[in-house]
Amino acid sequence: MTNRGAPADYDEWQRLGARGWNWQACLPYFIKLEHDTDLAGPLHGKQGPLRIQRTPHERLSPFVRGAMAALGERGYPTRTDQNGAWEDGVFVGAIGVSEEGERIPTSVCYLTEAVRCRPNFELRTGWQVDRVLFEGKRAVGAVLFNAEGEQQQVRAREVILCAGAIHSPAILMRSGVGPRAVLEGLGIEVVAAREGVGARLMEHPSIAVSAVLSRQGRTAFPTEHHEQAVWRYSSGVPGIGPGDMHGAILSRSGWHSVGYRLGTVFFWVNKSCSQGRVRLVSTDPTAEPQVDFAMLSDARDLQRLMQALRHGAELLEADRLAPLRSVVFPASYSPRVAKVAQPGGLDALARGVLSALLDAAGPLRRWLVKRLITQGIELQSLLNDEAALAEFVRRNVGGTWHASCTCAMGAADDPAAVTDSAGRVIGTEGLRVCDASLMPSIPCANLNVPTIMIAERIAAMIAGTDQAR
Repeated sequence: MTNRGAPADYDEWQRLGARGWNWQACLPYFIKLEHDTDLAGPLHGKQGPLRIQRTPHERLSPFVRGAMAALGERGYPTRTDQNGAWEDGVFVGAIGVSEEGERIPTSVCYLTEAVRCRPNFELRTGWQVDRVLFEGKRAVGAVLFNAEGEQQQVRAREVILCAGAIHSPAILMRSGVGPRAVLEGLGIEVVAAREGVGARLMEHPSIAVSAVLSRQGRTAFPTEHHEQAVWRYSSGVPGIGPGDMHGAILSRSGWHSVGYRLGTVFFWVNKSCSQGRVRLVSTDPTAEPQVDFAMLSDARDLQRLMQALRHGAELLEADRLAPLRSVVFPASYSPRVAKVAQPGGLDALARGVLSALLDAAGPLRRWLVKRLITQGIELQSLLNDEAALAEFVRRNVGGTWHASCTCAMGAADDPAAVTDSAGRVIGTEGLRVCDASLMPSIPCANLNVPTIMIAERIAAMIAGTDQAR
Protein backbone atom coordinates (compact mmCIF):
# COMPACT_ATOMS: atom_id res chain seq x y z
CA MET A 1 0.00 0.00 0.00
CA THR A 2 1.48 3.32 -1.07
CA ASN A 3 0.04 5.76 1.47
CA ARG A 4 1.84 9.06 2.04
CA GLY A 5 -0.08 10.07 5.14
CA ALA A 6 -1.64 13.40 6.04
CA PRO A 7 0.11 16.69 5.22
CA ALA A 8 -0.42 17.56 8.89
CA ASP A 9 1.83 14.62 9.87
CA TYR A 10 4.86 16.30 8.35
CA ASP A 11 4.00 19.75 9.64
CA GLU A 12 3.91 18.06 13.05
CA TRP A 13 7.42 16.70 12.47
CA GLN A 14 8.66 20.25 12.09
CA ARG A 15 6.82 21.36 15.24
CA LEU A 16 8.47 18.49 17.12
CA GLY A 17 11.92 19.77 16.18
CA ALA A 18 12.68 18.20 12.80
CA ARG A 19 13.49 21.54 11.19
CA GLY A 20 12.54 21.74 7.53
CA TRP A 21 10.48 18.53 7.41
CA ASN A 22 7.10 20.16 6.80
CA TRP A 23 4.70 18.97 4.11
CA GLN A 24 5.83 21.41 1.44
CA ALA A 25 9.43 20.28 1.87
CA CYS A 26 8.55 16.57 1.77
CA LEU A 27 6.09 16.65 -1.13
CA PRO A 28 8.76 16.98 -3.89
CA TYR A 29 10.35 13.73 -2.69
CA PHE A 30 7.02 11.88 -2.63
CA ILE A 31 6.60 13.00 -6.23
CA LYS A 32 10.20 12.04 -7.11
CA LEU A 33 9.94 8.45 -5.89
CA GLU A 34 6.76 7.46 -7.73
CA HIS A 35 5.65 6.43 -11.19
CA ASP A 36 1.87 6.70 -10.86
CA THR A 37 0.27 4.87 -13.78
CA ASP A 38 -3.23 6.24 -13.11
CA LEU A 39 -3.01 9.83 -11.87
CA ALA A 40 -1.12 12.92 -12.97
CA GLY A 41 -1.01 16.54 -11.92
CA PRO A 42 0.98 18.56 -9.39
CA LEU A 43 0.73 15.91 -6.64
CA HIS A 44 2.00 12.93 -8.62
CA GLY A 45 5.16 11.75 -10.32
CA LYS A 46 5.67 9.83 -13.55
CA GLN A 47 9.44 9.27 -13.55
CA GLY A 48 10.19 7.60 -10.20
CA PRO A 49 11.32 4.03 -9.53
CA LEU A 50 8.24 2.97 -7.55
CA ARG A 51 5.43 1.95 -9.90
CA ILE A 52 1.97 2.71 -8.45
CA GLN A 53 -1.43 1.57 -9.65
CA ARG A 54 -4.95 0.94 -8.39
CA THR A 55 -6.98 -2.24 -8.83
CA PRO A 56 -9.34 -1.87 -11.81
CA HIS A 57 -13.01 -1.78 -10.86
CA GLU A 58 -13.76 -5.03 -12.67
CA ARG A 59 -11.18 -6.86 -10.54
CA LEU A 60 -12.52 -5.61 -7.20
CA SER A 61 -14.23 -8.45 -5.38
CA PRO A 62 -18.03 -8.39 -4.96
CA PHE A 63 -17.50 -8.10 -1.19
CA VAL A 64 -15.25 -5.04 -1.57
CA ARG A 65 -17.62 -3.37 -4.04
CA GLY A 66 -20.53 -4.07 -1.70
CA ALA A 67 -18.69 -2.62 1.30
CA MET A 68 -17.78 0.50 -0.67
CA ALA A 69 -21.41 0.97 -1.71
CA ALA A 70 -22.64 0.45 1.85
CA LEU A 71 -20.16 3.05 3.11
CA GLY A 72 -21.40 5.45 0.45
CA GLU A 73 -24.90 5.08 1.90
CA ARG A 74 -23.43 6.02 5.28
CA GLY A 75 -21.91 9.25 4.01
CA TYR A 76 -18.44 8.08 2.95
CA PRO A 77 -18.16 8.78 -0.78
CA THR A 78 -15.75 6.92 -3.01
CA ARG A 79 -12.87 9.26 -3.83
CA THR A 80 -10.20 9.00 -6.49
CA ASP A 81 -6.92 9.68 -4.73
CA GLN A 82 -5.96 8.58 -1.23
CA ASN A 83 -2.76 10.64 -1.64
CA GLY A 84 -4.63 13.77 -2.68
CA ALA A 85 -6.63 16.05 -0.41
CA TRP A 86 -6.74 14.65 3.13
CA GLU A 87 -10.42 13.90 3.64
CA ASP A 88 -12.65 11.11 4.87
CA GLY A 89 -14.02 8.66 2.36
CA VAL A 90 -13.42 5.39 0.57
CA PHE A 91 -10.54 4.90 -1.87
CA VAL A 92 -9.49 2.10 -4.18
CA GLY A 93 -6.09 1.44 -2.65
CA ALA A 94 -2.90 2.64 -4.34
CA ILE A 95 -0.37 -0.19 -4.43
CA GLY A 96 3.28 -0.41 -5.41
CA VAL A 97 3.52 -3.32 -7.86
CA SER A 98 5.19 -4.32 -11.09
CA GLU A 99 3.26 -4.66 -14.36
CA GLU A 100 2.88 -8.35 -13.45
CA GLY A 101 1.27 -7.40 -10.12
CA GLU A 102 4.22 -8.42 -7.93
CA ARG A 103 5.36 -6.35 -4.98
CA ILE A 104 8.41 -4.22 -5.80
CA PRO A 105 10.45 -3.45 -2.69
CA THR A 106 13.38 -1.06 -2.84
CA SER A 107 15.69 -4.04 -3.40
CA VAL A 108 13.99 -4.36 -6.80
CA CYS A 109 12.94 -0.87 -7.87
CA TYR A 110 16.08 0.92 -6.62
CA LEU A 111 18.79 -1.75 -6.80
CA THR A 112 18.48 -2.18 -10.55
CA GLU A 113 21.04 -4.01 -12.66
CA ALA A 114 22.65 -0.68 -13.53
CA VAL A 115 23.02 0.25 -9.86
CA ARG A 116 24.41 -3.17 -8.97
CA CYS A 117 27.08 -2.72 -11.64
CA ARG A 118 28.41 0.52 -10.18
CA PRO A 119 32.12 0.19 -9.26
CA ASN A 120 31.55 1.88 -5.87
CA PHE A 121 28.70 -0.43 -4.85
CA GLU A 122 29.08 -3.66 -2.93
CA LEU A 123 26.31 -5.82 -1.49
CA ARG A 124 27.45 -8.29 1.17
CA THR A 125 25.03 -11.09 1.98
CA GLY A 126 25.26 -13.35 4.99
CA TRP A 127 26.70 -10.63 7.22
CA GLN A 128 25.10 -8.68 10.04
CA VAL A 129 26.18 -5.53 11.84
CA ASP A 130 27.47 -5.82 15.38
CA ARG A 131 28.27 -2.16 15.99
CA VAL A 132 29.53 1.07 14.54
CA LEU A 133 33.29 1.50 14.83
CA PHE A 134 34.36 4.76 16.49
CA GLU A 135 37.62 6.61 16.90
CA GLY A 136 36.76 9.06 19.62
CA LYS A 137 33.47 10.64 18.58
CA ARG A 138 33.96 9.95 14.88
CA ALA A 139 32.37 6.94 13.20
CA VAL A 140 34.96 5.33 10.94
CA GLY A 141 33.23 2.10 9.91
CA ALA A 142 31.33 -0.91 11.18
CA VAL A 143 32.04 -4.31 12.70
CA LEU A 144 30.27 -7.17 10.91
CA PHE A 145 29.81 -10.83 11.79
CA ASN A 146 28.39 -13.92 10.10
CA ALA A 147 26.78 -17.19 11.17
CA GLU A 148 30.20 -18.85 11.56
CA GLY A 149 31.25 -16.25 14.11
CA GLU A 150 33.75 -14.56 11.81
CA GLN A 151 34.22 -10.80 12.08
CA GLN A 152 35.01 -8.13 9.52
CA GLN A 153 35.65 -4.44 9.80
CA VAL A 154 34.48 -2.10 7.06
CA ARG A 155 36.06 1.36 7.04
CA ALA A 156 34.16 4.39 5.72
CA ARG A 157 34.30 8.16 5.52
CA GLU A 158 30.65 8.25 6.59
CA VAL A 159 28.45 5.56 8.13
CA ILE A 160 24.71 5.48 7.42
CA LEU A 161 22.68 3.17 9.65
CA CYS A 162 19.49 1.82 8.04
CA ALA A 163 18.48 -1.16 10.18
CA GLY A 164 14.91 -0.09 11.02
CA ALA A 165 13.19 1.16 14.14
CA ILE A 166 13.94 -2.03 16.11
CA HIS A 167 17.56 -2.67 15.23
CA SER A 168 18.98 0.78 14.48
CA PRO A 169 18.63 1.79 18.15
CA ALA A 170 20.01 -1.59 19.25
CA ILE A 171 23.09 -1.13 17.04
CA LEU A 172 23.55 2.43 18.29
CA MET A 173 23.44 1.27 21.90
CA ARG A 174 25.92 -1.55 21.28
CA SER A 175 28.15 1.12 19.69
CA GLY A 176 28.05 3.40 22.73
CA VAL A 177 25.26 5.79 21.70
CA GLY A 178 22.20 5.72 23.95
CA PRO A 179 20.93 6.19 27.49
CA ARG A 180 23.94 6.46 29.78
CA ALA A 181 22.54 4.22 32.51
CA VAL A 182 21.75 1.44 30.04
CA LEU A 183 25.18 1.56 28.41
CA GLU A 184 27.09 1.67 31.67
CA GLY A 185 24.94 -1.13 33.08
CA LEU A 186 26.02 -3.35 30.19
CA GLY A 187 29.66 -2.28 30.41
CA ILE A 188 29.56 -0.36 27.11
CA GLU A 189 31.84 2.66 26.78
CA VAL A 190 29.73 5.79 26.28
CA VAL A 191 30.46 7.63 23.04
CA ALA A 192 27.39 9.89 23.13
CA ALA A 193 24.74 9.85 25.84
CA ARG A 194 21.37 10.19 24.11
CA GLU A 195 18.36 9.30 26.24
CA GLY A 196 16.07 9.13 23.21
CA VAL A 197 17.73 6.10 21.61
CA GLY A 198 15.10 3.34 21.64
CA ALA A 199 12.44 5.60 23.19
CA ARG A 200 9.22 6.88 21.61
CA LEU A 201 8.55 3.57 19.80
CA MET A 202 5.29 3.93 17.88
CA GLU A 203 3.00 1.56 15.96
CA HIS A 204 -0.51 1.54 14.49
CA PRO A 205 -2.57 -0.69 16.84
CA SER A 206 -5.06 -2.85 14.95
CA ILE A 207 -8.20 -4.95 15.29
CA ALA A 208 -10.56 -6.42 12.69
CA VAL A 209 -14.10 -7.49 11.89
CA SER A 210 -14.54 -10.38 9.45
CA ALA A 211 -17.36 -12.19 7.68
CA VAL A 212 -17.74 -15.62 6.14
CA LEU A 213 -18.29 -14.92 2.45
CA SER A 214 -20.90 -16.64 0.33
CA ARG A 215 -19.75 -17.96 -3.02
CA GLN A 216 -21.32 -14.84 -4.52
CA GLY A 217 -19.15 -12.59 -2.35
CA ARG A 218 -15.77 -14.18 -3.09
CA THR A 219 -13.26 -12.77 -5.50
CA ALA A 220 -12.99 -14.26 -8.97
CA PHE A 221 -9.33 -13.18 -9.01
CA PRO A 222 -7.64 -14.79 -5.99
CA THR A 223 -4.18 -13.69 -7.17
CA GLU A 224 -5.22 -10.01 -7.15
CA HIS A 225 -3.90 -7.89 -4.28
CA HIS A 226 -6.21 -8.48 -1.30
CA GLU A 227 -6.19 -5.00 0.27
CA GLN A 228 -8.37 -3.49 -2.41
CA ALA A 229 -9.98 -0.48 -0.74
CA VAL A 230 -9.31 1.94 2.10
CA TRP A 231 -11.89 3.48 4.41
CA ARG A 232 -10.58 6.64 6.05
CA TYR A 233 -12.69 8.25 8.77
CA SER A 234 -12.42 10.58 11.73
CA SER A 235 -13.04 9.22 15.22
CA GLY A 236 -14.06 12.56 16.70
CA VAL A 237 -11.88 11.95 19.76
CA PRO A 238 -11.02 15.40 21.21
CA GLY A 239 -7.56 16.68 20.37
CA ILE A 240 -7.08 14.27 17.44
CA GLY A 241 -7.08 15.55 13.87
CA PRO A 242 -9.22 14.37 10.96
CA GLY A 243 -8.76 11.05 9.17
CA ASP A 244 -7.24 9.43 12.25
CA MET A 245 -8.71 5.96 11.52
CA HIS A 246 -7.95 3.51 8.72
CA GLY A 247 -10.01 0.53 7.62
CA ALA A 248 -8.46 -1.75 5.00
CA ILE A 249 -11.23 -3.62 3.14
CA LEU A 250 -9.83 -7.04 2.27
CA SER A 251 -11.23 -9.23 -0.49
CA ARG A 252 -9.75 -12.21 1.33
CA SER A 253 -8.23 -12.58 4.77
CA GLY A 254 -5.28 -14.84 4.04
CA TRP A 255 -3.38 -16.50 1.20
CA HIS A 256 -4.90 -19.89 2.02
CA SER A 257 -8.25 -21.60 1.48
CA VAL A 258 -9.78 -20.38 4.76
CA GLY A 259 -8.69 -16.80 4.08
CA TYR A 260 -10.29 -17.00 0.63
CA ARG A 261 -13.63 -17.60 2.34
CA LEU A 262 -13.37 -14.63 4.69
CA GLY A 263 -13.73 -10.92 3.95
CA THR A 264 -12.36 -8.47 6.48
CA VAL A 265 -12.26 -4.82 7.46
CA PHE A 266 -8.85 -4.51 9.12
CA PHE A 267 -8.80 -1.37 11.27
CA TRP A 268 -5.85 0.48 12.68
CA VAL A 269 -5.45 3.73 14.57
CA ASN A 270 -3.95 5.93 11.87
CA LYS A 271 -2.85 8.66 14.27
CA SER A 272 -1.90 6.60 17.30
CA CYS A 273 -0.75 8.09 20.60
CA SER A 274 0.76 5.20 22.58
CA GLN A 275 4.55 5.00 22.86
CA GLY A 276 6.80 2.13 23.86
CA ARG A 277 10.53 1.44 23.93
CA VAL A 278 13.31 -0.72 22.52
CA ARG A 279 15.75 -1.81 25.26
CA LEU A 280 19.16 -3.36 24.85
CA VAL A 281 19.51 -6.36 27.15
CA SER A 282 22.86 -7.76 26.01
CA THR A 283 26.02 -6.78 24.17
CA ASP A 284 25.68 -10.02 22.17
CA PRO A 285 24.68 -8.91 18.64
CA THR A 286 22.74 -12.14 18.10
CA ALA A 287 20.49 -11.39 21.10
CA GLU A 288 17.31 -9.58 20.12
CA PRO A 289 16.55 -6.34 21.95
CA GLN A 290 13.57 -6.19 24.26
CA VAL A 291 10.67 -4.56 22.42
CA ASP A 292 7.63 -3.17 24.22
CA PHE A 293 5.20 -1.38 21.92
CA ALA A 294 2.97 -0.50 24.90
CA MET A 295 0.03 -0.47 22.51
CA LEU A 296 -3.13 0.97 24.06
CA SER A 297 -1.13 2.53 26.90
CA ASP A 298 -2.82 5.75 25.80
CA ALA A 299 -6.55 5.38 26.50
CA ARG A 300 -7.45 7.20 23.28
CA ASP A 301 -6.09 4.31 21.22
CA LEU A 302 -8.21 1.79 23.13
CA GLN A 303 -11.28 4.02 22.76
CA ARG A 304 -10.81 4.24 19.00
CA LEU A 305 -10.33 0.51 18.43
CA MET A 306 -13.49 -0.18 20.42
CA GLN A 307 -15.27 2.34 18.22
CA ALA A 308 -13.79 0.63 15.14
CA LEU A 309 -15.27 -2.73 16.12
CA ARG A 310 -18.69 -1.10 16.38
CA HIS A 311 -18.30 0.59 13.00
CA GLY A 312 -17.09 -2.63 11.40
CA ALA A 313 -20.01 -4.60 12.77
CA GLU A 314 -22.51 -2.02 11.48
CA LEU A 315 -20.90 -2.09 8.04
CA LEU A 316 -20.69 -5.86 7.61
CA GLU A 317 -24.20 -6.39 8.98
CA ALA A 318 -25.63 -3.94 6.40
CA ASP A 319 -28.53 -5.28 4.35
CA ARG A 320 -26.65 -4.51 1.14
CA LEU A 321 -24.02 -7.09 2.09
CA ALA A 322 -26.48 -9.81 3.14
CA PRO A 323 -26.22 -11.81 -0.13
CA LEU A 324 -22.42 -11.69 0.05
CA ARG A 325 -21.78 -12.89 3.59
CA SER A 326 -23.15 -14.94 6.45
CA VAL A 327 -21.60 -14.87 9.92
CA VAL A 328 -19.90 -11.64 11.06
CA PHE A 329 -17.33 -11.98 13.85
CA PRO A 330 -14.51 -10.08 15.62
CA ALA A 331 -11.01 -10.93 14.48
CA SER A 332 -7.33 -10.10 14.87
CA TYR A 333 -4.00 -11.27 13.49
CA SER A 334 -3.16 -13.27 16.59
CA PRO A 335 -0.26 -15.70 17.05
CA ARG A 336 -2.81 -18.52 16.75
CA VAL A 337 -3.98 -17.21 13.37
CA ALA A 338 -0.38 -16.76 12.24
CA LYS A 339 0.43 -20.36 13.16
CA VAL A 340 -2.55 -21.73 11.26
CA ALA A 341 -1.40 -19.78 8.20
CA GLN A 342 1.96 -21.60 8.05
CA PRO A 343 2.38 -23.52 4.77
CA GLY A 344 2.36 -27.29 4.65
CA GLY A 345 2.01 -30.05 7.25
CA LEU A 346 -0.89 -30.52 9.61
CA ASP A 347 -1.86 -26.86 9.32
CA ALA A 348 -2.62 -27.37 5.64
CA LEU A 349 -4.82 -30.35 6.46
CA ALA A 350 -6.63 -28.37 9.17
CA ARG A 351 -7.24 -25.49 6.76
CA GLY A 352 -8.68 -27.84 4.18
CA VAL A 353 -11.06 -29.37 6.69
CA LEU A 354 -12.17 -26.00 8.05
CA SER A 355 -12.74 -24.64 4.53
CA ALA A 356 -14.95 -27.60 3.66
CA LEU A 357 -16.89 -27.21 6.90
CA LEU A 358 -17.45 -23.48 6.31
CA ASP A 359 -18.91 -24.28 2.89
CA ALA A 360 -21.11 -27.14 4.06
CA ALA A 361 -22.19 -26.02 7.54
CA GLY A 362 -25.34 -24.13 6.52
CA PRO A 363 -27.31 -23.23 9.65
CA LEU A 364 -24.47 -24.60 11.82
CA ARG A 365 -21.96 -22.10 10.42
CA ARG A 366 -22.42 -19.61 13.27
CA TRP A 367 -21.77 -22.35 15.82
CA LEU A 368 -18.70 -23.46 13.83
CA VAL A 369 -17.24 -19.95 13.76
CA LYS A 370 -17.86 -19.53 17.48
CA ARG A 371 -16.23 -22.84 18.36
CA LEU A 372 -13.25 -22.95 15.99
CA ILE A 373 -12.46 -19.36 15.02
CA THR A 374 -13.49 -16.98 17.81
CA GLN A 375 -13.17 -19.60 20.60
CA GLY A 376 -16.52 -18.83 22.17
CA ILE A 377 -16.72 -15.09 21.55
CA GLU A 378 -19.71 -13.63 19.73
CA LEU A 379 -19.70 -10.15 18.22
CA GLN A 380 -23.09 -9.06 19.49
CA SER A 381 -22.23 -10.07 23.05
CA LEU A 382 -19.13 -7.85 22.90
CA LEU A 383 -21.06 -4.91 21.52
CA ASN A 384 -23.61 -5.19 24.33
CA ASP A 385 -20.95 -5.19 27.07
CA GLU A 386 -18.53 -2.24 27.19
CA ALA A 387 -16.17 -3.94 29.65
CA ALA A 388 -16.07 -7.15 27.61
CA LEU A 389 -15.43 -5.15 24.44
CA ALA A 390 -12.53 -3.30 26.05
CA GLU A 391 -11.05 -6.55 27.35
CA PHE A 392 -11.35 -8.18 23.92
CA VAL A 393 -9.48 -5.28 22.29
CA ARG A 394 -6.75 -5.29 24.95
CA ARG A 395 -6.27 -9.04 24.59
CA ASN A 396 -6.36 -9.12 20.78
CA VAL A 397 -4.79 -5.84 19.69
CA GLY A 398 -2.19 -6.35 17.00
CA GLY A 399 0.33 -4.23 15.19
CA THR A 400 0.72 -3.46 11.50
CA TRP A 401 4.51 -3.90 11.09
CA HIS A 402 4.89 -0.09 11.29
CA ALA A 403 7.59 0.29 13.95
CA SER A 404 8.95 3.84 14.01
CA CYS A 405 10.29 6.86 15.94
CA THR A 406 13.07 5.26 18.03
CA CYS A 407 15.90 7.53 16.74
CA ALA A 408 13.82 10.63 16.28
CA MET A 409 15.00 13.78 14.55
CA GLY A 410 14.96 16.94 16.65
CA ALA A 411 16.88 19.86 18.06
CA ALA A 412 20.35 19.25 19.56
CA ASP A 413 19.21 20.58 22.94
CA ASP A 414 16.20 18.23 23.04
CA PRO A 415 17.23 15.26 25.24
CA ALA A 416 14.67 13.05 23.45
CA ALA A 417 16.18 13.74 20.01
CA VAL A 418 18.74 11.31 18.58
CA THR A 419 19.59 12.95 15.26
CA ASP A 420 19.43 16.41 13.77
CA SER A 421 17.16 17.16 10.83
CA ALA A 422 19.72 15.74 8.39
CA GLY A 423 19.81 12.37 10.15
CA ARG A 424 23.21 13.05 11.76
CA VAL A 425 23.53 11.44 15.18
CA ILE A 426 23.87 14.19 17.78
CA GLY A 427 27.14 14.05 19.70
CA THR A 428 29.00 12.12 17.01
CA GLU A 429 30.70 12.82 13.70
CA GLY A 430 30.40 10.88 10.45
CA LEU A 431 27.29 8.94 11.49
CA ARG A 432 23.73 9.19 10.24
CA VAL A 433 20.54 7.18 10.60
CA CYS A 434 18.16 6.82 7.65
CA ASP A 435 15.05 4.71 8.20
CA ALA A 436 11.63 4.85 9.90
CA SER A 437 13.28 5.35 13.29
CA LEU A 438 13.96 9.00 12.30
CA MET A 439 10.27 9.89 12.36
CA PRO A 440 9.42 12.23 15.26
CA SER A 441 5.85 10.83 15.22
CA ILE A 442 4.12 8.10 13.27
CA PRO A 443 2.33 9.29 10.12
CA CYS A 444 -1.17 8.23 9.03
CA ALA A 445 0.21 5.73 6.53
CA ASN A 446 1.81 2.41 5.84
CA LEU A 447 5.44 3.32 6.41
CA ASN A 448 6.92 2.05 3.15
CA VAL A 449 6.49 5.22 1.06
CA PRO A 450 7.22 7.71 3.89
CA THR A 451 10.46 5.82 4.61
CA ILE A 452 11.48 5.90 0.94
CA MET A 453 10.72 9.63 0.95
CA ILE A 454 13.03 10.08 3.95
CA ALA A 455 15.79 8.14 2.16
CA GLU A 456 15.40 10.18 -1.03
CA ARG A 457 15.67 13.39 0.95
CA ILE A 458 18.60 12.33 3.16
CA ALA A 459 20.40 11.26 -0.03
CA ALA A 460 19.77 14.72 -1.49
CA MET A 461 21.13 16.33 1.67
CA ILE A 462 24.32 14.26 1.45
CA ALA A 463 24.68 15.16 -2.22
CA GLY A 464 23.97 18.81 -1.54
CA THR A 465 20.95 18.89 -3.86
CA ASP A 466 18.11 19.25 -1.36
CA GLN A 467 16.34 22.27 -2.79
CA ALA A 468 13.70 22.22 -0.05
CA ARG A 469 16.35 23.17 2.52
